[in-house]
Amino acid sequence: MPVTLADVAQATGLSASTVSRALSDPDKVNVHTRERVRRAARELGYVPNQTARSLISGHHDIFGLIVPDIANPFFPPIIKAIQARAGLKGKTVIITDVDEHPGDEVERAQILRKRVDGLIMVSPRTGDDRLHELARLKPIVFVNRRVPGAANVLVDNDDGMIEAVEHLTALGHRKLAYLSGPRRSWSNAQRREAVVAACQAQGVELVEYGPFEPQVQAGVRAADLVHAGDVTAVIAYDDLIALGLMTRLAERGVRVGQDLSVIGIDDSPMSGMAYPTLTSIHVPGTEAGVVAVDLLLDMINNPGEEEPPVVQLETRLVVRGSTTLAPSR
Repeated sequence: MPVTLADVAQATGLSASTVSRALSDPDKVNVHTRERVRRAARELGYVPNQTARSLISGHHDIFGLIVPDIANPFFPPIIKAIQARAGLKGKTVIITDVDEHPGDEVERAQILRKRVDGLIMVSPRTGDDRLHELARLKPIVFVNRRVPGAANVLVDNDDGMIEAVEHLTALGHRKLAYLSGPRRSWSNAQRREAVVAACQAQGVELVEYGPFEPQVQAGVRAADLVHAGDVTAVIAYDDLIALGLMTRLAERGVRVGQDLSVIGIDDSPMSGMAYPTLTSIHVPGTEAGVVAVDLLLDMINNPGEEEPPVVQLETRLVVRGSTTLAPSR
């Protein structure tokens, strides 16, 4: 016979209602009780009847997560943080990858919303003219995209970009390049605005190349433009473009970290494994994932709140081996 909730209650010496809360709403019991119940449930092989729980509570205990490209190293830390945080709260996460096809996001979100308690959308590429269709799918949290009338977890690019430009000017660089990201990218608009403002504040010249897709191959193509120019330092839209740039420049005999300085954005794991290691602006992806889950849970548990929350997270520069003194001209 299958193990029941009563069996777990008997094994732990707790009431059935306490065991039920520990498994379905773990925040309502203390940590010791929660772990005691979970351990007993594992040992007995107890599997909750999800259908019955959904009928009683009106919730599926499932969140939907939509990302543009699961292969982009910017997204895995966010995904892992969302899964881990949701798991601690007794929730399961269904992940949908739209493979950088913004036209699919609204339809996928509408379908997924019918099967889950709430949605988290990370860096959606949907055009401004259709964002309202996504915002209606409440409860929903947007990460790394400002959506009016919805809960937002945003990355403030200003501090990290100011640090990056100040770092380069302190090294003597007076002419910088920005490798722009996709035209439709909200992040690119924010990063471009931040780098323009930072360069103006420091009185240095800025040239822009692009737009480029967030891919290593795009950085390879960008390298030929950079090599033909006369800049001494480059800030790329993300680490992937920066790494592709470094690879191609090395093939051309340009020594990054000696002849040219390069800064990426995201501080992905690959930035510390490149040669030379890549100076990069750290984007708090893990923190963003945790905050997104907490906001979504709060919206589910307190549906009457009218003003959607907006949380801003800060960026910072991580200096490594790809930046150095400007070469004498």
